Amino acid sequence: MINVSEMRRTPVGHFTSRWGQPEYTDWLDESMSWKEACYIGDWSFMWERRYTGPDVLKFFSGYTVNSFEKFVINQAKHVIHCNDAGKVIHEGILSRVGEEEFILFGRGTFLMDFYLRRSKYNVKSHVLDYHVLQVSGPLAVNVVEKAAGQSLRDVKFMHSTKITIAGHEVRALRQGMAGEIGYELQGPREHTRDIHTAIMEAGKEFGIRQLGGRAVFINHLEACFPTITTDMPAIFGEDMADYRKEFLAAMPASSSTFNLAGSFEAEDISAWYRSPVELGWSKVINFDHDFRGRAALEKEKANPSRLIRTLIWNADDVNDVHASFFRSGPTYHFMDMPRDQRGFCYMDKVSKNGRFVGIASSRGYSYFFRQMLSLCVIDADQAEIGSEVIVTWGNPGESQKEIRAIVAAAPYKQDNRRVDVSGI
Repeated sequence: MINVSEMRRTPVGHFTSRWGQPEYTDWLDESMSWKEACYIGDWSFMWERRYTGPDVLKFFSGYTVNSFEKFVINQAKHVIHCNDAGKVIHEGILSRVGEEEFILFGRGTFLMDFYLRRSKYNVKSHVLDYHVLQVSGPLAVNVVEKAAGQSLRDVKFMHSTKITIAGHEVRALRQGMAGEIGYELQGPREHTRDIHTAIMEAGKEFGIRQLGGRAVFINHLEACFPTITTDMPAIFGEDMADYRKEFLAAMPASSSTFNLAGSFEAEDISAWYRSPVELGWSKVINFDHDFRGRAALEKEKANPSRLIRTLIWNADDVNDVHASFFRSGPTYHFMDMPRDQRGFCYMDKVSKNGRFVGIASSRGYSYFFRQMLSLCVIDADQAEIGSEVIVTWGNPGESQKEIRAIVAAAPYKQDNRRVDVSGI
């Protein structure tokens, strides 16, 4: 049985080390990059695994909410894996690169390999060692085209093509984790420095910045991309004990803990779990196949009880939290800028008229909007845009501050991922 109180402890490691430097110019400048020009971010710490064989799609269908009826070569899908209760275990990107060849990116590689070793599907898998460099922002297409010396204007969203950069073959997947035009450059890790150098050189005239660890998750917040360890994962029940043991043993120390913080309290760890419906991913759930968690998600999708929204935190109340450090007496829980840098999963209680109505997560400061924002999974009957709620800031047992907040749309920033690049 997982002890929730033991998960409120200082995490091991420092998450920004996974993105190189915490800052390159500074986090304010870097957080403007995907609105004004573009950035290059290094996600090469991610995990990749190649799956081959005639049963790959049949295998993935059994553990994924997505439909694979239409899945052409060079297409990619955001795939979501749930437990029996319909709560998200992992999610990631699955790319079809051949008739019977697929590459999965993300922590789901551990889960799918765990399932594969316990199944009889005609599927083989092996680990890849790739660089994953993201170039994202309104001028991303200009930068990548200049580095590759070829056009990318006919590559559709969530599709890929092979290009050559610095003499190396690279797969360029059009996506957009910043809610802007984006290309993920994938290839053998030994070519990372050459590709990175070429992109930075091509990007000089377009104002490219490097994205550091302090600013990296602000784009997830503004564009509403809930993230594992900060907004979920459902791996702590007894039904996941065997997998959890393998998964945590395989992870680096900085990624192998799930550390809780914030005002939200519950006795059962499942209260921190989230379904794809709650996280705003209902559109990708398809019931044309059987999969783990289907029964629970059929009921929830038909009648969702909670929805995802953005909360705009009241500036005066936020300022009072910071002001407490400049006056005598108790201080409030420190509100790091732009987000917590220690790797905690912050979940804060949200209420209205004294009634609990939701949970805020991914709190962060947007320099672009000049606002403190968070995501919020909120009761459907309280999710009206423009309504006011209260966020309780501070861990249990500390001095806590009630912060007024306004319910806003999620994503908060305009979604430009699918912009037609033909005229740029």
